[in-house]
Amino acid sequence: ARAARTFGADLYYIVTPVEGQQSLVGKVAEHWQSGWGATYNPKRKAALDILQVVPDLQSAVADMAARTGRSPRIVVTGATGRPGSVSSKELAERLAKDDGAYLLVFGTGWGLTEEVFDSADLVLEPIIGSSDYNHLSVRSAVSIYLDRLFGRT
Repeated sequence: ARAARTFGADLYYIVTPVEGQQSLVGKVAEHWQSGWGATYNPKRKAALDILQVVPDLQSAVADMAARTGRSPRIVVTGATGRPGSVSSKELAERLAKDDGAYLLVFGTGWGLTEEVFDSADLVLEPIIGSSDYNHLSVRSAVSIYLDRLFGRT
């Protein structure tokens, strides 16, 4: 959420069907959004103010459509390249020209399912490092992509 807020995202969704994880995220967010945490670190509160926890991707899409008045274009990515992927530069150009809603989707653990890739509007090329080790944390990947798409050069 802090990276998303830094680069101007309107919302940051955490998608998990696991109720225990939803509850944990809610407790952490609440600590920083109200009471002592909010007064101790107002910048963290500002970042968590854009956080939404939803049980599935369809809920994120529906929430975003309700908030923006239009269905978002779904952009997914993963560690493995796929035919027809767009580059970060190409996507940044589209985002700058198009005032539509976009939902960038990142996976953790074993990544996104084939069903999610198949239903996406765009697939963003993977981040390629300078070695054969290819296991970024999702928050690192999100930060890199946000900088490539919305950072100032």
